Amino acid sequence: MDAALPSAVLATILSRLDVRSLLLAASACRCLRSCAHSALSFLPAFHLLEVALTHDLLRPLLPRNPSLRSLRLDCEKLEDAAVDCLARPGLHELTLLNCNNISGRLLRELSATCKDLRVLSLNSLGERRGLAMRFSDLQALLNGCSNLESLSLALDFSKFDDPNFSHVWSSASEGLLSLEIGYIPLSMLLELLTVAIESRQCMDYIKAPVFFPSLHKLCLSVDFITDHLIGSISTALPSLTHLDLQDAPIMEPESATDLTNDGLKQINPNGKLKHISLIRSQEFLFTSFRRVNDLGILLMSEKCSKLESICLGGFSRVTDTGFRAIIHSCSGLHKLKVSNGSRLTDLVFHDIVATSLCLTHVSLRWCNLLTDVGIERLSFNKDLNVLDLRDCKSLGDEAVRALSCLPRLHVLLLDGIDITNQALKYLGAGACPLTSLSLRGCYKLTNDCIPLLFAGSVKESLRVLDLSRIPGITDDGVMLIAQSRTPLTELRLRENPKIGDATVMALASMQFDGGTYGSTLQLLDLFDCCMITPLAMRWFKKPYFPRLRWLGIRGSLNRIMVDALVRSRPFLHMSCTGDELGTSYWDASADWYRHDDDDSEELEAWQLDGEPVSDAETVTEE
Repeated sequence: MDAALPSAVLATILSRLDVRSLLLAASACRCLRSCAHSALSFLPAFHLLEVALTHDLLRPLLPRNPSLRSLRLDCEKLEDAAVDCLARPGLHELTLLNCNNISGRLLRELSATCKDLRVLSLNSLGERRGLAMRFSDLQALLNGCSNLESLSLALDFSKFDDPNFSHVWSSASEGLLSLEIGYIPLSMLLELLTVAIESRQCMDYIKAPVFFPSLHKLCLSVDFITDHLIGSISTALPSLTHLDLQDAPIMEPESATDLTNDGLKQINPNGKLKHISLIRSQEFLFTSFRRVNDLGILLMSEKCSKLESICLGGFSRVTDTGFRAIIHSCSGLHKLKVSNGSRLTDLVFHDIVATSLCLTHVSLRWCNLLTDVGIERLSFNKDLNVLDLRDCKSLGDEAVRALSCLPRLHVLLLDGIDITNQALKYLGAGACPLTSLSLRGCYKLTNDCIPLLFAGSVKESLRVLDLSRIPGITDDGVMLIAQSRTPLTELRLRENPKIGDATVMALASMQFDGGTYGSTLQLLDLFDCCMITPLAMRWFKKPYFPRLRWLGIRGSLNRIMVDALVRSRPFLHMSCTGDELGTSYWDASADWYRHDDDDSEELEAWQLDGEPVSDAETVTEE
């Protein structure tokens, strides 16, 4: 190969590849491996979120690199020893997921090393019990990284409780556009907003730093969403275009600590908001925004005519009048999400065809008064791309029939609705280019729905399928999926009592275009499928399921065999406790698609087994 292409040319070509492609090339032969090692020293971006590497495996992939500007990693298997490897001089973007085993030391190292950092996103930092997380760590970050434009810290800010918490934000970057916080106690947030308001009020005659002068996006979770909080945010942050608030009360809020119509009236005084999300979670208590009714929504909609996206969760006293006000006031609305809309009915969409709306994303979860008639009206929005109707108990086959004609519908979630095999026949014969379909808990479905679904064009487009909690789905149904040769990347069959070893064998034996066994599945969830025995574990060994990255199984299976599988496939995320696998269904980023050509198998081979060069090639090179 050296005779055909000079090393300099090879290095130039490899420097244009992303990390996965570069590692795939490195596994091909010794020459490319050597060039790939050199290219790693000049890559401007290192993105590897598909697998979680240990420090020993990551270190050789991240040599000294003055050109590195963007780093994205899954840190599930990293600890504080890897901090020096993560805090790189010259970085402009750093995104780290699953930082449970990394302490606040990372924040201090970033402040000292990454002076040019523009985007920082850390998830679950220091969540492991006993890891240090101090106010001084946050203080160092804000003082040292003075060029931040986007800061996302998905962690509990009560760890940073300190008398100087509010004032330390005066040193935050003046160019900060986006701030996302996992959870912050309401008292800490209100104190911060009070200081920010005071800094604006005295700026004319006292030289005081202005807090968040450029902030456009604020996302956070608090104890309670209150009128006082809404008013403080509106006053302290006049440039906001994106507001995302969520609370999860542990006790029923009193009137002084709750959101009312008066609070909604204070939203968006400057008319700049394009996205708003107000959600009351029922994680700890079955509750809702009981003090908000249609009047509050009407008052809010008058000031929010420029909204492009709105999410409302837990507004139990809002009726069709309020929801219709939003639809008719916001002509540019593209995304609508309503959860626990207990008074939302078909009338909301009665005359939607008369509006200029062009809805692309709609979620109407737990809206039990919504029937097939309302969905038929909604289906007049031919640009619908994502539709979530989970747990709308009054929907049936006719709703699916109306949706089957949507030419741009890619994601459809129908969990728990009252449909039969006939609904799947409509989808199979319809025009939807579905890539993701969830039928979890649709208990009337049987194996016969499988050939009906895959009878038409859906077979060519579908990549993600959820058939969990359906007693009528058995091993025979999975056999039909295998026979259809649909190249699924994610298949969920959890809590199906009649799924057993034959399912694993059928999926492991699937081949596409002459490829390897089970070649397309990246996620397989078989949790609590009671008929699966330890005998099925052998089918998860190589060469079967070469691209599998997520596996859910019963925790009662043979523990020794499970541990052996984990050791043999260290890049496999395995859950035996019932955790949901993969990414969440609703993603506001609109990044709905994944690469189907996952070459992580080659990465695994290169990292763990050395260079996979064939005997014939070895003879040739020698």
